[in-house]
Amino acid sequence: MKFTKMHGLGNDFAVVAEFLSVPEGVSELAKNVCDRHFGVGADGLVFILPSEKAQFRMRIFNSDGSESEQCGNAVRCVGKFLYESGRTNSTTVTLETGAGLQTLQLHVENGIVTRVTVDMGEPKLEASVIPTTLTGDQVVEHPIETTSGHRYAFTAVSMGNPHAVIFVDTLADVDLHHVGPQLETHAYFPRKTNVEFVQVHAPNDVTMHVWERGAGETLACGSGACSVGVAGVLTGRTDRRVTVHLKGGDLLIDWKESDNHVYMTGPATRVYEGTWLL
Repeated sequence: MKFTKMHGLGNDFAVVAEFLSVPEGVSELAKNVCDRHFGVGADGLVFILPSEKAQFRMRIFNSDGSESEQCGNAVRCVGKFLYESGRTNSTTVTLETGAGLQTLQLHVENGIVTRVTVDMGEPKLEASVIPTTLTGDQVVEHPIETTSGHRYAFTAVSMGNPHAVIFVDTLADVDLHHVGPQLETHAYFPRKTNVEFVQVHAPNDVTMHVWERGAGETLACGSGACSVGVAGVLTGRTDRRVTVHLKGGDLLIDWKESDNHVYMTGPATRVYEGTWLL
């Protein structure tokens, strides 16, 4: 199985584009490939497949073997891979994901994709759709408590996958590896959730740390950054256009009033190519 190791701001993936469908035993394959001691080492295994609805289809499996509906950083990596490998010569790419259809605008300089802008679609805010076990049109700053007794207020957003956004005074006070797993599996979230802790510096400038569902702490999360942009507006903390600083780098998030879509712009990096022995 040929793969290309890529990352979006340190959120890393093994990208595979040689199959018509995902292979049998894909969950175990993803766990083995993503293992950082005995495998390639990645947050996810990404398959680029044929699509009847778009130019290409993406399926992504987390390092624990579970499948994710969406991954903003992986989407940017896929866009870069498709263009630089010659599978498309267009700077506009349509992609089918588990969260629906997405359009990618590739920013190309001298044949190299330097940045990708992804139309991530409209955020879903209804409690049951995200999904949460709560009721109502929106879940904004709702109290939540971990099994260890930590109390927070979260805002729930879905960008095709569930997110719980928590604003804090300082990120230094958050033990992410302790509270992250407890919040990921909280009873409020029937399909688990991604968890973002956010410190606001200015209405257009925030820093985010993320605990990803099925992967643990990662250096970046594109759909998480989009959710932070939405939650910042819903709670009155940020503008609709905001720079989100992550451990792996920065993303520009723009929740446009004109179409209610969230647009994410950031880089993707191609690291190396290899072959996995099946």
